[in-house]
Amino acid sequence: MLEMTSNHWPSVNATAHPLVERLVRDARVLRVGVSRAANGATFVDAGVKAPGGIEAGKLIAEICLGGLGNVSIGYAPYERWAWQVVVGTSNPVLACLGSQYAGWSLSHGDGKEAFFALGSGPGRALAAREELFKELQYKDEHDHCVLVLETDKTPPPEVMDKVARDTGVPTDRQTYILTPTRSLAGATQVVSRVLEVGLHKAHTLGFPLENILDGMGAAPLCPPAPQFMDAMGRTNDAILLCGEVNLVVLGSDADARDLAEKMPSCTSRDYGKPFAEIFKAVHYDFYKIDPALFAPAVVSVTAYESGHTYRAGKANPDLLDTSFGV
Repeated sequence: MLEMTSNHWPSVNATAHPLVERLVRDARVLRVGVSRAANGATFVDAGVKAPGGIEAGKLIAEICLGGLGNVSIGYAPYERWAWQVVVGTSNPVLACLGSQYAGWSLSHGDGKEAFFALGSGPGRALAAREELFKELQYKDEHDHCVLVLETDKTPPPEVMDKVARDTGVPTDRQTYILTPTRSLAGATQVVSRVLEVGLHKAHTLGFPLENILDGMGAAPLCPPAPQFMDAMGRTNDAILLCGEVNLVVLGSDADARDLAEKMPSCTSRDYGKPFAEIFKAVHYDFYKIDPALFAPAVVSVTAYESGHTYRAGKANPDLLDTSFGV
């Protein structure tokens, strides 16, 4: 039987670093802005003042995956939305949960001047502050740190100093990629989390992460929206309403079937409305939303030993039209 362990996992900061260098080197081509803070940290603006774009978003998504996945644009099977983001990685647990997942809370200050963002990308694994890393038994070591922040503000020096303390990487070797959700790059990199959403749901359901062998995902590329709440709703709905994930897993057919049946977003009591409406109804409190909602719309699980595939869920392109502004 195959053995899947974290003992031989690579450094996600090392594998992502050439992509970060490319993003900075090709800044003009990708329409992103690059600047340096007084403490030497590098900022990449992918939608705050610089226009950014879908190509930048694809590259940033691959950086989020720790350089361990491929992100492309393919044809979508929906009448009104012809394009989708396609994601694949042969290291799904490390790439999606150990790197891409937005799990590091970074904040400083109060009131209007306060800064808050969830850090995603390889830098999380250097700090390994989250309980998840204990379960993964993984902590990265590298001399550069990159974090992707879904924000339109640059982090203050206090946040960068915290990152330096927690990661052991000085500020002049830190890179922060800013991707507002309302931007083209921001929308692209969020929709590129479709596979990560599937991995997170599998983890929430208690499926053994060491039994997840491979993974692929796809979700419609949503149009950008000028207001944050609309943009957040669209990026979520792309995954929850029409996102599709395929996992190849070790273990029994019964376990594969059970995972497929429990994973899709339609199993949630909150399913059936655009995400922005659901969020508003709970007074913008994420913790009041049924956690089962955060999942791809359609899930296929292939049992590696038997070759049998189990499929569950449904796409909802009509509700997607409502979310996307048709």
